[in-house]
Amino acid sequence: LFIAMVQIHLLPLLPLFIVKVNIILSCHAFSPGSPPQASFRKPSADLGLQVRTDQSDGRGTAAASKRSFPSIQSPTPTLSQRRISKVEKFARLPVWPVWQGVFLFFASKIFGQEVAAQWEDAIGGRVCPNFFSASSTTPFVLLVHHRHAFMNWDPIRYIQRTFFPEGFPAHPHRGFITVTYILKGGFFHRDSLGIKQSYGAEERHEGKHVQWLTAGAGIQHEEMWDVSTPDEKDEGKPLWTSSQELYQIWLNLPAAYKMAKPDAQLLETYPMTMDSSPTSPPPDTTPKITSENGLTITTIVAGEHNGVRAPVECPTNASIIRIQFTRKYTTWTHTLPSTHETAILYIRKGSVQIDGQRIAPHHTVYLTAGGDQLTMRALEGEADVLLLSGEPLREPIASQGSMVMNTQEEIQKAYVDYQRGFMGMPWDHNLEDGAWREHVKKNPSMY
Repeated sequence: LFIAMVQIHLLPLLPLFIVKVNIILSCHAFSPGSPPQASFRKPSADLGLQVRTDQSDGRGTAAASKRSFPSIQSPTPTLSQRRISKVEKFARLPVWPVWQGVFLFFASKIFGQEVAAQWEDAIGGRVCPNFFSASSTTPFVLLVHHRHAFMNWDPIRYIQRTFFPEGFPAHPHRGFITVTYILKGGFFHRDSLGIKQSYGAEERHEGKHVQWLTAGAGIQHEEMWDVSTPDEKDEGKPLWTSSQELYQIWLNLPAAYKMAKPDAQLLETYPMTMDSSPTSPPPDTTPKITSENGLTITTIVAGEHNGVRAPVECPTNASIIRIQFTRKYTTWTHTLPSTHETAILYIRKGSVQIDGQRIAPHHTVYLTAGGDQLTMRALEGEADVLLLSGEPLREPIASQGSMVMNTQEEIQKAYVDYQRGFMGMPWDHNLEDGAWREHVKKNPSMY
């Protein structure tokens, strides 16, 4: 029985182990040297899941100006509906805790996937990486949905964390943006720039629920689960659970911005109503718009909805919007910019109707490039959907491990620069803050 339990717990860790070995082999040995005399262009990370190697040409070439950010175009007077191009369901892997994820797997076979989806929402134990084909989903490279639970009464948890940390220790990125949107629980962040952050969806995080991390020329960061505090319903109980749920989105950067200065900023919830004034939210916020009758809640992380624009600055023309339905048969309508040929929907919870078709939870929907308007109808109360839309970058893309560039040569250079310490040197996630700061001071990032 013990051997069987160990096998069950080790099985989902195998892909992460293989990725780690591949990164080490591709980096070779650490070889100190002076920083390359490259002139970086002046423009303006992930949760441990790596993107498969993918290199392909985009749809043409476009040059990016130095400091000008793209603007969303006004819709044409005559609006046509976006149609469904494809519906896909990605595998859900058991982890944190593995045994609950395995239970959900068998439950999906016995009771059906929609029942398992409801149970996953309640108890956690799975992660779902949406491995996009980056050339056709540009500017989006990856979407990961995490739903986990950490129990103080789970003995297997304490064994597992001796060899598999509860989070994502220091790892490098270059060439794109990671958007980490916390739905439950939270994260502790530390990076090679000396930045430490705490953010999440709980009251202790004071509304700071999104991290916008521009990897740019290169950064190392760690994200460890904030599991020290029980769920609100378990406060004061001897046996408790710390629930965790989030999206992480990898958003590609135009070639002219890939060597930008790295940075990590937190975005705070900014509640609004449909008749709120002014329509320009303050900096570093995500507008959260409740409809007049309270039937929908729309959170704008990036982009625009109904004249309200998120203030985050991004050289990639993209929208990241969450839609929550509070009642059955409620309709939500959104006008997409004409430049946003890419449009992807992920159904987190409940079922919705799009283009006359019922979409069940945990499915990913790809929309056609033509059309100005998206209309969704909730078929269940409390449906929850994530919308990603954007203008294609129209340039080649190469991705490997934790780097996203334009060519394989640039990918190889990124790993060489990482091994030479140009992005700083990795640290042990168990280091206290004082020791971590000393480490960063001795091994600074050159960017």
